[in-house]
Amino acid sequence: MRIGVDLGGTKIEGLILSDAGEIVEKVRINTPADKYDNTLKALCDLVENLQSFDTVLLPVGIGTPGTLSMSAEIMKNCNSINLNGRSLKKDIENALGYQIRMENDANCFALSEAHYGAGKDSHTVFGVIIGTGTGAGIVINRKLLTGPNRIAGEWGHNCVPASVRELFNSDRNCYCGRKNCIETVLSGRGLRQTFLENFGGEGEAVAISELAQRGEQAAIDCIQLYSRQLAQCLATIVNVIDPDIIVLGGGLSNIKEIYNSVLVQMQDFVFTDTILTKLSAPSFGDASGARGAACLWPPRGMI
Repeated sequence: MRIGVDLGGTKIEGLILSDAGEIVEKVRINTPADKYDNTLKALCDLVENLQSFDTVLLPVGIGTPGTLSMSAEIMKNCNSINLNGRSLKKDIENALGYQIRMENDANCFALSEAHYGAGKDSHTVFGVIIGTGTGAGIVINRKLLTGPNRIAGEWGHNCVPASVRELFNSDRNCYCGRKNCIETVLSGRGLRQTFLENFGGEGEAVAISELAQRGEQAAIDCIQLYSRQLAQCLATIVNVIDPDIIVLGGGLSNIKEIYNSVLVQMQDFVFTDTILTKLSAPSFGDASGARGAACLWPPRGMI
């Protein structure tokens, strides 16, 4: 068995995962919002609580927002800003007294779906997060691909293809300092901006989807445009790594229209006559970070 923890901005969820992928125990607490030290203590207390359910020390994997900068081994690009600039992995290991494994939440999502979810029978899985941000993870033969810079899958901070840039009105600034990153179009904020600029509407991403389901034409048109943008951005992934399956996660993965139209609209942008890549909703809801974090460790006997 393995422990997986999802460190989120509002909650910390931890679980014990069996080798068969079954959840044995689950604990959820609120994330302290004030200080880094309080977040660190709450996370370590949760891990120690889960360790108490077994007589042997279980391996621990942790999924986080943002990413670990390998040069300085500090956190960066976290929406939970009190983590940025902190040596989170080292601090956790010092507090617990043993090694842990840690990856960003998109990588953990991809691992979860590749091991036990929609991609469990696939050779190459591209797990996408489209929500507050836009990111992804790549899993090949059930192993996470990270790369020497530990940025494999950071698809959201590529510039949108020229064909997508033609579909919105003005340049969009990304928090990373660049313009027109994929995240500025495909995140919830990007969908909201498209609704405002192209259709004169206002509302959060969930509200836009609900309006479309109720037959509001401007919202329907906006979702269709979003699907075209998503299709063209994903086409670049198919052309580069040719995954067996693309699994969508994050809040925007709940928009049903995506699954009806994206593969069809991708056809003109993929360098093949017939697209065999599958597009799937997630098996475990729009987020499964704790399950994926546990998968950072192989089942017992394979370590």
